[in-house]
Amino acid sequence: MPACSGYATRIMTEYKSDLLRLLHDRGYIHQLTDAEGLDALAAKQVVPGYIGFDPTAPSLHVGHLVSIMMLRRLQAAGHKPIVLMGGGTGKIGDPSFKDEARKLLTHDLIQENVASIRRVFENFLTFGDGPSDAVMLDNAEWLDKLEYIPFLRDIGQHFSVNRMLSFDSVKLRLDREQSLSFLEFNYMILQAYDFLELSRRAACRLQMGGSDQWGNIVNGVELARRVDSTQVFGLTTPLLTNADGTKMGKTVGGAVWLNPDQLPDFDYWQFWRNTDDRDVGQRLRLFTDLPLDEIARLEALQGAEINEAKKILANEATALCRGIEASARAAETARKTFEEGTAGASLPTYTVAGGSIAVVDALIALGLCGSKGEARRKIGEGAIRVDDQPVTDPAATVPVTEQVKLSFGKKRHGLLAPGQ
Repeated sequence: MPACSGYATRIMTEYKSDLLRLLHDRGYIHQLTDAEGLDALAAKQVVPGYIGFDPTAPSLHVGHLVSIMMLRRLQAAGHKPIVLMGGGTGKIGDPSFKDEARKLLTHDLIQENVASIRRVFENFLTFGDGPSDAVMLDNAEWLDKLEYIPFLRDIGQHFSVNRMLSFDSVKLRLDREQSLSFLEFNYMILQAYDFLELSRRAACRLQMGGSDQWGNIVNGVELARRVDSTQVFGLTTPLLTNADGTKMGKTVGGAVWLNPDQLPDFDYWQFWRNTDDRDVGQRLRLFTDLPLDEIARLEALQGAEINEAKKILANEATALCRGIEASARAAETARKTFEEGTAGASLPTYTVAGGSIAVVDALIALGLCGSKGEARRKIGEGAIRVDDQPVTDPAATVPVTEQVKLSFGKKRHGLLAPGQ
């Protein structure tokens, strides 16, 4: 296979197809294997396109949301989204840009995660049997049935180990002298094979993903050409960072989960409300369905007015992921908490059965801190308040005979409720 650099990644400024115009105007396009070829295809027919998601946890997180929104845009432009669950590849784990191997998951746990994750996609996509209706497939259907020797002979011959070692995702581990197992090394071959199988089974012509997937996607494009003489295409999105250079979705409190049973609606809403002023326009384009002219108006707001744009971002993004009612409840909770000084109903709540609880334990129970060490540290830094009063003693307890508000800084809150 030729090196990845042999592929044209030029981004055109004018497209014929609704699909690439939409993706370009909203800022999703980073690299394309053949911009003109994909544009021409999308202008004349329905293009099935896929993104793969390995079910390594019961929920996806905000870091996956650009990919989910790209599938939504694909469907909005009249094309067919394929959600590929990695029931097979999830047994290995993608080594791309990871410092160490992922913990291997059991078959039963992977299936539980797949079932849990599916619920999120139902909020963003319309599933069904129509030409542009979304479908969800699982690569375990074909990967679990592969025979090793025939796979090596028929597929392995098309991969150069020298080239695979040159990928940034592999070089990172090797340069740091960190182990890369043979198991993980096979991941990129299996991902390429997924594209070949989807091309055969579902006439899939497009794979999309983050910029870290470029090498894996190009492998699939080349494999389909070599084995079946089929032209397929790859598209990646830019690495999404905050204005301060940090990776989007990385927070003090941990991952921003998409499933409500992993993260309360209010915390999800608040994540978007806390967007940096400089990132508001980009986030509105990527993560909401608002018209571009309205987004241009909102991102031009200055001073305190930009906070209204952030509330709209939070409302729209939460409505897409959690539903309109959950978004409205979270917004009302925020209004009561920050504007009226009272506690809204959507704040995370923990019921205290024994009449009192250590503040350190309460912070962990409410998800405001991830460990006792972190909780004690934040108390020592003066970041914790109980009913708006600062707590300075890491050994402090709080009586819970009525509802108590616990705050971490100015923007993260939870409620302690008395047990029956």
